[in-house]
Amino acid sequence: MIKMVATDIDGTILRGDSGFSPAVKKCINDLSCRGIKVVLVTGRMHCATCFLADELGLKTPIVSYQGGMIKENTPEGKVFYNKYLNPDYAKEIIEWAKENNIHINLYMDDVLYVEKDDETIRRYTEARYITFKVSPFSELKFEKINKILAIDYENPDRVNGWVKYLSEKYPDLYIVTSTPNFCEISHPDAKKSTAVEYLCKLWDINKKEVLTIGDQNNDIELLKAGGVKVAMGNATEELKSYADYVTDTVANDGFVKAVEKFC
Repeated sequence: MIKMVATDIDGTILRGDSGFSPAVKKCINDLSCRGIKVVLVTGRMHCATCFLADELGLKTPIVSYQGGMIKENTPEGKVFYNKYLNPDYAKEIIEWAKENNIHINLYMDDVLYVEKDDETIRRYTEARYITFKVSPFSELKFEKINKILAIDYENPDRVNGWVKYLSEKYPDLYIVTSTPNFCEISHPDAKKSTAVEYLCKLWDINKKEVLTIGDQNNDIELLKAGGVKVAMGNATEELKSYADYVTDTVANDGFVKAVEKFC
């Protein structure tokens, strides 16, 4: 019996600009009414996820930053844990990015910083309804670093190259693509699997009772934490190789069909 559904957001239950379908909203509400815990597990910032949880009527803690933060979506905002990136590594990676003309989003204490206001950051934030602060990184005090995000909207091959290079140079960090355009750099334990396992222990839920579902390579860790591992029809081929079942696409409410099959 499934007691928890741990789901990615973008490309899994959220259809980009068109938002959540009525079927997804109803499905998640039905799960909650039946006592099945639905947990949003995302690479997004916590503050960029709260309004989505509100729209879905969810009261469960939010897993953000690829698993780097678990925090309640309440005014009090109880934090279960944070996994911060080592500041020395962050400084090295930012210097490398400057040398190679790479756009960097720097997240510290759930605030997004960039060095300049340009088309890249506008495109990124407008799609997520979030704000950002502009500051030379050299003037910031590096602490409570949630993650670094390197972005290239034009050349996915370049992003794959960053992942390969950084993974080899920093084998003790967690480095992964979350979309073909995003290279995510985090604490080694800032993984979706770690966060889901934490919540399972908190709620005394067995792995076999967890359905995990996603669409991108950063959801590989998410799927690993589930007893039932589901990849979306629009998922990467690599993610599909980890899945027990491949459902329909996000456009065709694949999440709902997977829930109907397994829950």
